[in-house]
Amino acid sequence: MSVQAQTGGGLVDAYGRTATDLRVSLTDRCNLRCTYCMPAEGLDWLPKPELLTDDEIVRLVRIAVRQLGVTEVRFTGGEPLLRRGFVGIVERVAALEPRPKMSVTTNGLALTKLAAPLKAAGLDRVNVSLDTLDPARFKELTRRDRLRDVLDGMAAAADAGLTPVKVNAVLMRGVNDDEAPALLSWCLERGYELRFIEQMPLDAQHGWDRSLMVTADEILAALSAAFRLTPEGDEARGSAPAERWLVDGGPGSVGVIGTVTRPFCGACDRTRLTADGQIRNCLFAREESDLRTALRGGASDDEIADRWRAAMATKKAGAGIDDPTFLQPARPMSAIGG
Repeated sequence: MSVQAQTGGGLVDAYGRTATDLRVSLTDRCNLRCTYCMPAEGLDWLPKPELLTDDEIVRLVRIAVRQLGVTEVRFTGGEPLLRRGFVGIVERVAALEPRPKMSVTTNGLALTKLAAPLKAAGLDRVNVSLDTLDPARFKELTRRDRLRDVLDGMAAAADAGLTPVKVNAVLMRGVNDDEAPALLSWCLERGYELRFIEQMPLDAQHGWDRSLMVTADEILAALSAAFRLTPEGDEARGSAPAERWLVDGGPGSVGVIGTVTRPFCGACDRTRLTADGQIRNCLFAREESDLRTALRGGASDDEIADRWRAAMATKKAGAGIDDPTFLQPARPMSAIGG
């Protein structure tokens, strides 16, 4: 009998969905100040004693992998490459049996330095956030003049074998919504996989405005004017958040993640661990389940696994963004992880 079967099964909710994809936020800090994420002055960062230690993160990932059926781990933030112990965490998670697939979502600023060490430690691939190829726009959007560092970091990741390099782009009306075809051409030329993501109500300022969001349909219309798009279909998509299209017959493709207008909650397979040890069963949940207190209070692995299962069992059928009563989570994306 498997370890998972012996200890009560995986992370199954009331609707029969099983979470096998773990998102681990390593820090709420970031070295950019993207306008759609946080104010120019930054935020009040979590105090260090509230953050999980490297050992605590590895222990929780081990419980998730060995006892709860998790097969994929994505490290997020904030900006996860700011975590000093990140390479060591990757190395220790890579040594787990069974070994999960590992990736990171990053702004790419530190990849020129860390891509090779992360690959050597066992990281499989990277997702890099890039919303514009225009240096002036990049500076306006992120409040930092660092576009060249991001582009160099992506190239370093590709050279290190952290492939496929995936690119996450958010389009904003009147800001960069004219760049969709150019971003796709640029990514196709370099073998990067581009994913457009609808802007989500997860900003610290709670200033998200649905009328200003560029929708999946609008993105596809802009791309279709410049490329021939062929849908890959639901079977190829599986539980992935992105709907994908082959571009001009392939092999290159483009994805669109319509979190707001094309929700994919019915196939969601994710569980989320915040940097301060809270379990979130949905990106848009307003409630969290505390594992840190149990962890530091001497709870056994089995007890923590049971708490994790209980947290996921209460997952709602959907995020509810289209419900008139929807309320944005109190904590922003930088605190809860992407």
